[in-house]
Amino acid sequence: MAAKGGKRGRACVVVLGDIGRSPRMQYHALSLARQVSLEVDIVAYGGSEPHSAVLEHQSIHIHKMQQWPTFPRGVPSILKPLVLLIKPVIQVLVLLWFLCIKIPAPDVFLVQNPPSVPTLVAVKWASWLRRSAFIVDWHNFGYTLLALSLGRSSRFVAIYRWFERHFGKMADGSLCVTRAMQHELAQNWGIKATVLYDQPPEFFRPASLEEKHKLFCRLDKSLRKPLGVPDCTSTGTGEMLNKDINETVFSTLVGTDITSKLDRPALIVSSTSWTPDEDFGILLEAAVMYDRRVAAILNEDDSIQEEALWKEMQSGKQYLYPRLLFVITGKGPEKEKYEEKISRLHLKRVAFRTMWLSAEDYPLLLGSADLGVCLHTSSSGLDLPMKVVDMFGCGLPVCAVSYSCIKELVQVEKNGLLFSSSSELADELLMLFKGFPDACDSLKGLRNGALEMSSSRRWATEWEEHAKALILEVISKNLD
Repeated sequence: MAAKGGKRGRACVVVLGDIGRSPRMQYHALSLARQVSLEVDIVAYGGSEPHSAVLEHQSIHIHKMQQWPTFPRGVPSILKPLVLLIKPVIQVLVLLWFLCIKIPAPDVFLVQNPPSVPTLVAVKWASWLRRSAFIVDWHNFGYTLLALSLGRSSRFVAIYRWFERHFGKMADGSLCVTRAMQHELAQNWGIKATVLYDQPPEFFRPASLEEKHKLFCRLDKSLRKPLGVPDCTSTGTGEMLNKDINETVFSTLVGTDITSKLDRPALIVSSTSWTPDEDFGILLEAAVMYDRRVAAILNEDDSIQEEALWKEMQSGKQYLYPRLLFVITGKGPEKEKYEEKISRLHLKRVAFRTMWLSAEDYPLLLGSADLGVCLHTSSSGLDLPMKVVDMFGCGLPVCAVSYSCIKELVQVEKNGLLFSSSSELADELLMLFKGFPDACDSLKGLRNGALEMSSSRRWATEWEEHAKALILEVISKNLD
């Protein structure tokens, strides 16, 4: 039988979102280029910079669509439904322009879901017009994310679910992120999906002491600058503690020797999209509880001023429980709200910093930290947080919110711990960091488990075993 369009040696990765904040789709693009030797077109929104490995690969071509403008404040509320209807129509037209005109015809479209509307509609039409195969990579369900703001009983949610299911079933193949999601798609959606677990690529790994020091030097000003009032890692005056860049909050360079400070704070990283499905309030409450419980355990007088305690810490005095420095990375709608809450906290032993890191510095931060915290709860209860995968890739143990399928990733008391409340998280922080940095055996045990996991699986291996065969099969069938 004659081929429909002949093999073209191309793939198109479609993301109706910021490609720099879509790591899994970046990894797909790299694998399609490296492991199948295809030319890869990425059609997505701009915004954040993708990883240098994607930008520098000669076979990967990024096509940036214009981002939909934010809703104008002056528009009357009566017109909002009209704007909400116009938006997907415009997005479909823009997507079709890129997928059918701007890029060469691919053998296969690989599309991220969610968002489902209008992405699945546009990609299905484009695959039909260009005689290409069509694969959906299910990261979550779009209708459950919409339900967070509109409620499960909303008519819009029901319509969205119908579109997601109807056009999802039209795909020539499907990938998904968990066995729980695979079961849901098979039982209730009539979709057969192949599980492709998120795994870290090779650039997520533990950082060397030299890499840590260089990173801390680059971030020193940001790490010392409080969000509001002075705290335990700022100077108390808003100026830098030490203007000599050879000394950071965590490390010191003397000659050619780098050493980690014994009185350094414990570095805890949490990556968040600052959305309603991640209750950041749990982390703030746990921080307050840690602060108060340590003061009670050490029988500290409430009348002791924070500044007096900080001078003792900065002079080198060690305590049974360390200071905690939480670095929160990410962008999102609720960031300013929580920064305002943080600025009003008056804590003796806990400090918060928020920042956005480059695609190269983020793995280094994870590889330099002592603990990761994940607040992801999943709108569907069927997806897994990729941030935890990245943390494990760097040998970083994790405390994560417990929900239905999280144990597919976090092995309790081996590479991490689970919590269901701020009090539980505070208990875990006290247990893990008692005796920090040298005499905290529980934390060291979890780190060893995370390191063991990081060395066992990587994205390229997982993709080779589970995605490559499906993609080649779908392309081959489309040529028949």
